[in-house]
Formats: sequence, structure tokens, C-alpha cells
Amino acid sequence: MTSEENKFANGDCFDLNGKSVLVTGGTGSFGKKFVHTVLERYSPRRVIVFSRDELKQYEMGLQLPVDRHPQLRYFIGDVRDPNRLEMALREVDVVVHAAALKQVPAAEYNPFECIQTNVIGAENVVRSSLKCGVKRVIALSTDKAASPVNLYGASKLASDKIFVAANNLSGSIGTRFSVVRYGNVLGSRGSVVPFFRKLIDEGAESLPITDAEMTRFWITLQQGVDFVLSSLSLMKGGEIFVPKIPSMRITELAEFLAPDLPHRIVGIRPGEKIHEVLITEDDARSTYELSDRYMILPEFWERMQRKFPNSGARPVSSGFRFASNINDDWLCAKRLSKMIAECEK
Repeated sequence: MTSEENKFANGDCFDLNGKSVLVTGGTGSFGKKFVHTVLERYSPRRVIVFSRDELKQYEMGLQLPVDRHPQLRYFIGDVRDPNRLEMALREVDVVVHAAALKQVPAAEYNPFECIQTNVIGAENVVRSSLKCGVKRVIALSTDKAASPVNLYGASKLASDKIFVAANNLSGSIGTRFSVVRYGNVLGSRGSVVPFFRKLIDEGAESLPITDAEMTRFWITLQQGVDFVLSSLSLMKGGEIFVPKIPSMRITELAEFLAPDLPHRIVGIRPGEKIHEVLITEDDARSTYELSDRYMILPEFWERMQRKFPNSGARPVSSGFRFASNINDDWLCAKRLSKMIAECEK
């Protein structure tokens, strides 16, 4: 990966040496990459993998066994269960909240389950973090939370609001809560790249495209991890951090993976957008720009110049909108190839 593609690792990242860190959804794509990165770069006191799937924990334990990494803890639990969360969060310094139900069709068909995990689970993480005196909590969000049109996006917007508002509750405890919001992740489970590759390997005669104009934001797993680590360092509490990441048309992605296969337009799915948005025009009033990211500030905090002195942060223009179809940064085949190669290392 070029220095340009790895820009989020070039800044100051939060020092996790000697800290106790818990990752909810720790056996997911992000969680595994985050834990790998933390163990490679730091000497944490503890790294707790908190998830509800014992099989995934067993499989992760084969890759990262506790006899080789004695600071690792595999903790079975669900963010729906506040008592189990409180037990896991004792003496924890930093929480990275990555647990969520993420599949749009599944959320549409099972709305109660989506709300239980994505909204009630977020509230449980906040309450348990406050009770246990956690110092920093950062939650993963999604571009689908900006002007949502499906239940998954709406539930993540509610989650974002919960974490931002939680800073009003910390009082003398001093717990700080922030959010990171980014787009589609290359190399994650459920990404369109492995889906297309599976079809190609199985001898498909065409690739299904929902809409010929569809665009998406793209980031690699490692970039996402580095962005979280650098945001942990920057956070004062209440910010939604948005990385400056490139866009690409889905048709161009399909052409890169299978130049000789025709495309078959299958139509947009319920709850799906043609273009994704990371920052809306309404958010722009509270958004500030740094060299590699944007920060959406909460209304209840002081303005950026006081919170981030000498950072170079500047307000975005009135009516600013960060959407995948009007992005200034577009992926070419060469850059996409490098990003995919990095995911496959």
C-alpha cells in the first residue's frame, strides 16, 4: 500500500501500551484486524474480544492463541446483555464498539432484532462504560447512517446520537464518547468483492449490477483500523470522524475484476441507495475539515478552534455534501489493485 493509501497510519495514533482494551464484535472482520494490529504495534495490558459466537472465538483463538498472546481474553457475551457487559468492562480503559447487525435485507425482515442489537446494544455499552469508569469509547458507524433510507442506517443513526449525547452524562467520571463513520470496506465479509469473485470462480456468465450509475465509498480494513486508532488520539468527545476516502462506480469495479464478463442489471434492492452519503448539507453547519478527515461536531461542545488549537481545522463551506457521486477522489484500476492486494496479505 502506498503512503497515500495508508495516510491514516501516518498521523498520531492513540498509545495503547499498558492499556486494557475491549472490542465488541471482536470476531468480525474489523475486530480481528484491530486486535491483530494492536498486538503487533503495542504492549497492551489486556485485549478483550467480546462477541456472542463461540465458533468464531474458537477459530480466532487458533490464529491468536492465548498461550502466545497472554494478554488476550476471549469473552463470550452479547451487547444486549448489560450485566455481561459490566462484567467484561471492569478495569477497561478503552472500548471500540464494532458489534452490529449490518445486513440491510436481514434488518428489513427482522426489525426488532436490528433495534435490539444496534440501538439498545449501544445504550447498554454507554451505560456499562459509565458504570465501569471507561476512559474512551469509540463506536463504528456507516455511511448508511447519513440520511438513512433503510432500518440498518436508521438504527446506526440512532446509535450515533446515543454515543454523542453520552458525553453529557459522564460528569466527574470523565468518560468520552466519539464515533467514526466510513463507507464500504474492501476485504470484509459481505463485501461485493468476494461476492463477485465467488461468481467468477463458479463460472458465472455475467455479473449482477443493481444500477449502472451506482457509486460507493471504499476503504480497506487496515485503513479503517488506523483511522480508529488516530481518531482515538484526536477525540475530545462527541465528534463524528469521517475519513477522506475515494469513490468508485460498481460497474468499474466489476470490469476490473472480470473485464470479459457482461453486466446484468437486476434492479436496486429495498432500502438501497444509488449513491451513499457520509456528510449531509445539514451536518455541514457543524463540520470541520482536517487534511485527512472531516469532523462533525456536536452542538453542545465549544467550537473547533478552542477544542483543537493549532490543528489547522477549518469549517467546510455552506451547503457542503460528501457523497459518493460528487467526490473529488475517484479510484482508478491501479489504486484499486493496490488496495485489494493489501487486503489479501
